Amino acid sequence: MLRRRALTKDGACHTRADHTNYMLRKGLRKRKVQDEMTLKTLKTRKLRLASAAAVTAAATAVMFAAAALPSASARSAHAAAGAVLTMESSPETAVTQDFNPFDQASGAYAMGVDSLIYEPLMQFDLAQPTHAPYYMIATAYKWGSGGTSITFTIRSGVKFSNGSALTPTDVADTFTLLQNNADVNDAAIPITGATVSGQDVTITFSSSQYTNLENIANTYIVPNAIWSTVGDPGKYVDANPVGSGPYDFSSITAAGITLTANPDYWGTVNVPTVEFPIYASNTTVLSALTSNTLDWAGNFITGLKAAFITPSPSTHHDWFPGTQTNSIEPNLTKFPTDLLPVREAISLAISRAKIGAIGEAGLEPPATNASGLVLPGFAADLATPLKAKKYQLSPNANPKAADAVLNKAGYKLKGGYYYDGSKEIKLTIIDPAAYTDYAADDAIIADDLKAAHLDATFDGLAVTAWSSDIADGDFSLTQHWSNNGIVPYQFYNGWLNSKLITKPNSAGNFEQLSNKTIDKELTKLSSQSSPSGQVKALTPLEEFVAKDLPIIPTVYGAAFDEYNSSDFSGWPTPSNPYESGQPGSPQNEIVVLHLTPTS
Repeated sequence: MLRRRALTKDGACHTRADHTNYMLRKGLRKRKVQDEMTLKTLKTRKLRLASAAAVTAAATAVMFAAAALPSASARSAHAAAGAVLTMESSPETAVTQDFNPFDQASGAYAMGVDSLIYEPLMQFDLAQPTHAPYYMIATAYKWGSGGTSITFTIRSGVKFSNGSALTPTDVADTFTLLQNNADVNDAAIPITGATVSGQDVTITFSSSQYTNLENIANTYIVPNAIWSTVGDPGKYVDANPVGSGPYDFSSITAAGITLTANPDYWGTVNVPTVEFPIYASNTTVLSALTSNTLDWAGNFITGLKAAFITPSPSTHHDWFPGTQTNSIEPNLTKFPTDLLPVREAISLAISRAKIGAIGEAGLEPPATNASGLVLPGFAADLATPLKAKKYQLSPNANPKAADAVLNKAGYKLKGGYYYDGSKEIKLTIIDPAAYTDYAADDAIIADDLKAAHLDATFDGLAVTAWSSDIADGDFSLTQHWSNNGIVPYQFYNGWLNSKLITKPNSAGNFEQLSNKTIDKELTKLSSQSSPSGQVKALTPLEEFVAKDLPIIPTVYGAAFDEYNSSDFSGWPTPSNPYESGQPGSPQNEIVVLHLTPTS
């Protein structure tokens, strides 16, 4: 069978498996590239180029290229027939009529369309990790002994959009689908079985999954009557989707995709129509926002304040809650970043305030704690020892303190830079030149390190060259973003788990940490079922990161949210953070269901 192919942002083409690993290496983090496709937060966001053979294999699949922006008058005429929410989750250059909810490489998935057609068991609030979960298809859950099983109670009366009932069997069969087909089990959930008893579905695992509830419960549920006949679900072109979500697929054109409210939805839908216009770049997204032809977007956009917010502050808004941690990741297996005093000096020498204000355009605040936890969101998970002053990160550069650390360690100045004996402490920071914010960040970091007498330079690479280098450990320093989630395990597992080192295709732990004690602490954390137990198990991991600096936190990565409140109310805000606000799968559903037309 043909394998799906996808374009990376520098245009290199890879197989689906290659691209999935590439995106996992990217930590599921949206990066920002002006005038290019944007990679989205929370789940992988990828532009897929459908091959001619794939289109032939599914005659109903149609590809549409990016079109001109819809005019304001056209939108007004459409809106007159009923409230129309227009939203953008990812700039795209082509979209195929494929709504396979397990194909995270599809344009529809990247745009967030699937998240309104299909529905998971539960949803979560990344902006407020301690917020109670939203029960969707499930109404309750209970862990089995040791976290090696979980039982969900399935909501009664739920229907698929073709009118058939969604049953517990559909839920069990969906997890069996993931168990038997690794290409759709993107979270690599170690499923060993799924059984039904009345309205309950019990899923079993090969290891404790207490800290993996989000990935398990976020699984989209599909009708077994259809999906049991499609062959490999990862290669199925789902041109006419049948889901249980609040919206049905209505149409696809060169201008975009339209969904209409599902009359059989079990909940309440206040917005009758949702449109996903196709925009090829962040520039066209900004144009649509400023001309009021787009209600909701989620992008790093240069000049957003001046062009969008300032002219209409009463109706044009943005909100960028921190949901993850950006950091400098040093190679722990190579000189000189294998030396703790060097890592300590790097952390002291950098200006996190400049990185946030200049490199990140003021959208991402300085990290405040050496543990790496996003604060204040995970304040309840910060162990008491980590609250000490010595673990608080200064927003400002302190080259004198960096000098003191290096002098104490015995390094000597020669020609204005530090040497370890005859070897110069020379540092090269690599990141993609196309990641415009990271390129700016790294230029600031290099200048700060030079001020502390560390010979540092920034080398901007192509995306594929950079991803290859960090995956096989061929680098000195790089800047990267963390995983995100509702529990800190996701952060530390991505940073520290030695099992993620699989050269030349590492999927995390790019700094190449191999520490059996830390691996055991991660396993201990994953088996903790209570918040207090998790905090206790987190303490050694937080202390290790803060003291040993396997990663050096810089700023808190933002969930980007730009919206127009003229036509709809009920948006998430800092005072009502019921969701992060960044459009994307699966959290679109929660925001859209909170919205109400203003007239």
